[in-house]
Amino acid sequence: MFDHVNALPPRPGVGYKPQHFSDILDNPAPVAWLEIHAENYMGLGGRPLAQLRALSEKFPISVHGVGLSIGGETRLDPDHLARLKHLVDWLNPASFSEHLAWSTHDSHFLNDLLPLPYTQGTVDRVCDHIDELQEAIGRPMLLENPSSYLAFEQSTLSETDFLREVARRTGCGLLLDVNNVFVSATNLGYSPQGYIKDYPLDHVGEIHLGGHDEDHDEHGAPLLIDSHGREIADPVWALLDITLAASGPKPLLIEWDTDVPDWPVLAAEANRAEQALAKVTV
Repeated sequence: MFDHVNALPPRPGVGYKPQHFSDILDNPAPVAWLEIHAENYMGLGGRPLAQLRALSEKFPISVHGVGLSIGGETRLDPDHLARLKHLVDWLNPASFSEHLAWSTHDSHFLNDLLPLPYTQGTVDRVCDHIDELQEAIGRPMLLENPSSYLAFEQSTLSETDFLREVARRTGCGLLLDVNNVFVSATNLGYSPQGYIKDYPLDHVGEIHLGGHDEDHDEHGAPLLIDSHGREIADPVWALLDITLAASGPKPLLIEWDTDVPDWPVLAAEANRAEQALAKVTV
């Protein structure tokens, strides 16, 4: 369908933050690639784009969108899509990904990634949006599984079956966020290991890891919040080991978006990711 294929190396990457620009250039090891959020680089120029151009000469770049509202009921925003196409055209990233979620209603943008009911109607709508997006940017996208805090009674498909069907119909790849799996499984009371066992790993082009916060709901049950603001929890690392044993080596991203630490702390998480990859036989 598309000539462009995912070119991220099966090594650790990190979400790029401008305060780490000099550190990344001076001592990136073991980081082999970088991710940016698309919406931060849709302007016309300035230091952010100059830094991104410099980094793109040294590292493969993954572009991660947060604002397309792939699961929204209305059509994709044509202005947003045009700005995204412009970014992808000049940057020529190794990968583009977005979330299985919605974040717009009419002309209003909601500052959150909201879940969807897993029905055949939702499959049809998401596939239509992915087809439009992939045609616009001229390459396949990766679709990320969400972190969930509730389940819809209307759902007639499991999340894994939903993702499998979307990938089959659109030719898109999947971005497997292992922390999201752990968060959702804890919040909704199912087995994260069982989820991974049923996940269509053959479609995975990238894996994400991030930190979460621990809380309790009004009944005292554990409630995990996908915060991206701390070290990755040990049970998530353990779930990653299970995932990689089944999938083989994959590009592995460390996400840390709030309370961003100094570079040595982030590099230490990337080192742990490299150790996890080293245990996997191809």
